[in-house]
Amino acid sequence: MKAKNILLISVGGTIIMGGKSRSKNGVVPIFNGSDLVKMLPSFKKNINLDIYEYGNYPSPQINMNNMFEIRNIILKNLDKYDGFVITHGTDTLEETAYFLDLTLPKKRAVVLTAAMRSVDELGMDGPRNIYSSIRVAASNDGHYHKVMVVLNDDIFDAKTVTKIDTSNISSFSSLYMGILGIVDEDKVVFYRKRYHYEYYDIDSISTNVPLIKLYAGADSTFIDAAINNNADGIVIEALGRGNVPPNVLPGIKRAIEKRIPILIVSRAYQGRVLDVYGYDGGGKQLKKMGCIFGGGLSGQKARIKLTILLAMKIPKEKLTQYFKND
Repeated sequence: MKAKNILLISVGGTIIMGGKSRSKNGVVPIFNGSDLVKMLPSFKKNINLDIYEYGNYPSPQINMNNMFEIRNIILKNLDKYDGFVITHGTDTLEETAYFLDLTLPKKRAVVLTAAMRSVDELGMDGPRNIYSSIRVAASNDGHYHKVMVVLNDDIFDAKTVTKIDTSNISSFSSLYMGILGIVDEDKVVFYRKRYHYEYYDIDSISTNVPLIKLYAGADSTFIDAAINNNADGIVIEALGRGNVPPNVLPGIKRAIEKRIPILIVSRAYQGRVLDVYGYDGGGKQLKKMGCIFGGGLSGQKARIKLTILLAMKIPKEKLTQYFKND
């Protein structure tokens, strides 16, 4: 069997961190991708592994410019490797995964992985996650699923995966959508597949798309701040089915008058937004005002997608159709 060539891109996160004197200095980046690979056992199947040391970034330090650079690294090496593994921090992993899912062609398996425990912690999970991710990237069926996340031998799709716990070793879930498959001792097993993929070929990225989470009694303060800061678009994590407190409406109206796209999603973990309610601040009113409804996307992923669409120069009046399958 022909050897599979895999590129491991080391980005950072807890997976490359250590620091036993946690009470004094805390856990900080002290390792790199090469250090982690030395901890792995040999592969049963023939796999050639190369390492690209992108950086040692804690997850909160990752921004869309980093995501864009990582995407370009993969594009430049797309024909050289059979699959890619990215080690990343867990806090923003789902955003990087979804960014890559939207901006890479469906040609190679791209797997993001991470760790909840640092390298010098009891029961560290990083090496096992890397090992399993490499197996998924090298599997014959991996490229059919495009961008995936592999943790604790579970395989998630980039579109639905989200972090649900701050510290638990099983901190990721696709909620009611379920996992794509598992990494078992003898093989990689896929249980389901996605039926809708998107690809947007962007040349640059703008990051001035704020995400505003609403709450009981919210007003237009943060929307007005976004307008004054020349936001390219605004994502609103609304209540329930996609409804807002009445005092938010003036800010939304001002933004729409300035042709700033307003994307509505829900702060609820599951379910779609829909223009069901007709009261003041209800979804029907928002739809009539010109708001775009983001389906079942989370706020953070809706922001990723809207930013990419704006980078594509999609006209505001056509943005709605790009969220119909979400």
